[in-house]
Amino acid sequence: MLAGIKTLVFDLDGTLYVCDDLAREIKICASRYIASLTGVETDDARLLIENTKKKLSVLSGLEATLSEACLELGGDIKHLHHLFAEEINPELFLKKDVGLVNLLQKLEDQFELHIYTNNNRILTDKILKSLGVSSLFQKVFTIESFWSPKPDFSALENIFTLIDRVPAECLFIGDRYDVDLRLPAKMGSAVFLSKNIQELMVLLKILYEENL
Repeated sequence: MLAGIKTLVFDLDGTLYVCDDLAREIKICASRYIASLTGVETDDARLLIENTKKKLSVLSGLEATLSEACLELGGDIKHLHHLFAEEINPELFLKKDVGLVNLLQKLEDQFELHIYTNNNRILTDKILKSLGVSSLFQKVFTIESFWSPKPDFSALENIFTLIDRVPAECLFIGDRYDVDLRLPAKMGSAVFLSKNIQELMVLLKILYEENL
C-alpha cells in the first residue's frame, strides 16, 4: 500500500508531541487577542472562539481550526502569530524526546522528512529544538510559508513543487484528519492518522515491513 513513498510530511502540534499545557497557553493567547478586538473578557473570548469553531465545523462538515475561528471573528492571522511568537515559550513545557529522536533517525535512513504546520516559524523552531529533532527535517513549512492555514490546496501544490515530489510519493502524518490529511489524500498522497509517539511507532513498523 505504501510502495513508492519517498517523503514523509509531518504535522507538528499534536503529532510529534502532545502537551496540554502548551496547547492551553496558545488558546489563552488567542483568547486575549480576540478579547482585545471584541471588548469582552478573556474567558468570554475563549468561549466565543470555541463556539465559532463549532459553528464553522457545522457549516463545512469538517473540523475547524483556531486560526479559522480567529479570522471569522475579525482577527488578522499575521498579528495573531506575532503574538504567539512573542508571548509563548515552548521550552518551558517541552524537553528532549529520546524516543522521538530515535524514531525519526530510523525513518531518515530511508525517507526525506519535512514539517508542514499551521504554527509559526519562531515557535516551530523552538519546539523542534526542545524536542531535540531540529536537524532531522529537510524543509519546514509554517504559516509564514503561504499565509494560508491548512487545509489549503494551493499551499499543498506549492509544497509538492518545493520538495520536488508528486503526491503519490508522499505520506502525510497528522493528528487531525480534516485539517492535516483529508486534502493530501484527495490529491493522491498516502496518509496516516497519529496522535502520539506509540502510534508513530506503529507507522515505523508498517513502513519498514513495506520496504523489506
